[in-house]
Amino acid sequence: MSLNFRKQIVKNGDVNISVNVMGSGEPLLLIHGYPETHLTWHKIVPELAQRYTVICPDVRGNGGSDKPVGGPDHSNYSKRALASDMIAIMDELGFEKFKVVGHDRGARITHRLCLDNPTRVTKAVLLDIVPTRTLYETVNKDVATAYFHWFFLIQKAPIPETLIGGNPIKFLHWGLSTRIGGIDAVDPVALADFEKNFLDPDAIHATCEDYRAGATIDLEHDKADSDAKIQCPLLVIWGNLAPMGKYYDVLSTWQDKALDVRGFGLECEHYIAQEKPAELLAALDEFL
Repeated sequence: MSLNFRKQIVKNGDVNISVNVMGSGEPLLLIHGYPETHLTWHKIVPELAQRYTVICPDVRGNGGSDKPVGGPDHSNYSKRALASDMIAIMDELGFEKFKVVGHDRGARITHRLCLDNPTRVTKAVLLDIVPTRTLYETVNKDVATAYFHWFFLIQKAPIPETLIGGNPIKFLHWGLSTRIGGIDAVDPVALADFEKNFLDPDAIHATCEDYRAGATIDLEHDKADSDAKIQCPLLVIWGNLAPMGKYYDVLSTWQDKALDVRGFGLECEHYIAQEKPAELLAALDEFL
């Protein structure tokens, strides 16, 4: 893997966000999920960079970005706070309007980014999620089993941090391998970056805080905005073999969340950009 990113640090208040940029032209923001870094996108960035200025940050709490301690209300890792990091990045780079693709937790940031900044995002793509409130309000045994980590990571600190810290690589490999068909399916260079990130106790804490925020302050924000709809065209893609595709009619969960939404499933598991890069690129070319 050889990615010639232009790297820089962007400040949002007291938080430094590591940003990786490639290409030129219209801006396209790619937001990774858990438990990864910007290298989630390594298979599609070179192609996209032929047509776009591709911006791949390490989400706050991950990779080269700062990992602040979560506050009592977990607001440091609310999707509103993480979305504000994205706005700071695009402001620093001089892009008033932009398109965005988010995967996993990055897709939840994208949802909030669209709601809080409807005039900034011109098109959005969500990869393999249903709305956070939908999952919490409809959870059953199958969903809770598949998304065990949602309910483990939200436990009060430092219980999950301590248990994960006992063997972080084992936990990381478990999380990746159950969603991509085996750890050998992950590119070695990307995996090394994910492992480096997960060996940092501050990153483990940050990722727990992300999920704690998802079960508390994010739900408060979502409830307050229950009537708000994503204003820009929205594309939703999911893995037919992943739990979202198995247990939800993913497209229907978004139809009352956006004015203009379309979507489809691919024959893969959770990590769409790594498992089906050609198909994802084709979908992005057509939609974006």
